[in-house]
Amino acid sequence: MEKRLMTITIVNAAIVIMIVILAYFLFKDVTGLFSTILILAAIMFVIPIALVKYYDVWRTKALEDFFPQFMRDLVEAIRSGMILPQAVKTVSENDYSHLNPYVKKLNAQLDWGIPFDKALIKFSKSTGSKLIGRIISTIIESHRFGGNLTDIFESVSTASIEIERLREERKLYINSQLITGYIIFFVFLVVIIGLQKFLVPTLTDITVGEMTTGTGDMVTQYNEIFRNLIILQGLFAGLVIGKMSEGAVVSGIKHSLLLLIVGILVYTLSGFF
Repeated sequence: MEKRLMTITIVNAAIVIMIVILAYFLFKDVTGLFSTILILAAIMFVIPIALVKYYDVWRTKALEDFFPQFMRDLVEAIRSGMILPQAVKTVSENDYSHLNPYVKKLNAQLDWGIPFDKALIKFSKSTGSKLIGRIISTIIESHRFGGNLTDIFESVSTASIEIERLREERKLYINSQLITGYIIFFVFLVVIIGLQKFLVPTLTDITVGEMTTGTGDMVTQYNEIFRNLIILQGLFAGLVIGKMSEGAVVSGIKHSLLLLIVGILVYTLSGFF
């Protein structure tokens, strides 16, 4: 993952730098256009990296969602009298969605005679989940100090289910905050459109003494400034919404893309009315 992210970052940075250099020589004298290109170039640099990070967060969350079910099935198998390798082999035939490859790998390692502790450590590291890592670490430490394996797995299974329940409760609570974030953005969008429709036209002519200065360029500049503000507001509002709703900034990339598309589309269409 780190190597792929580094490659994407380097390639993306090279492309963005080329775009900025070309834009500087071609559009540096065009009013407001170069600043807009700089903002878009910055977004182009951030989005691919954020998408990679978002996929990693989404994959980890998907693994954590099915881990409690895996633990429950494992506890039931051990309760029925199976030893650990047999229990893992039995539950590896169940469907745990994204967790399936990791469970099958754990089963294969136990079949090959790899010690229980080492196999679990490899399992937790391969998932890349901090939550799963903490749970596995608890199991290993308890087992090392002579704890009953069935009781250990049962306690950990109960804890993982409780964590998942708290996550769902948190998600329901945070939904109101998510809606508030969207409302704030659209209020901002309405204010910007109001300024464009009612304030900017009054700047068409400025009378200074006996001199009247046409301000067509000024109107264009204001329109471009407003568009840039919408882009920045959409980007950062989406990231904040993602942080509040899912606990990770990169989870807000989907909200940012939605707000950017809707904001620019509404602002552009408002110019025709």
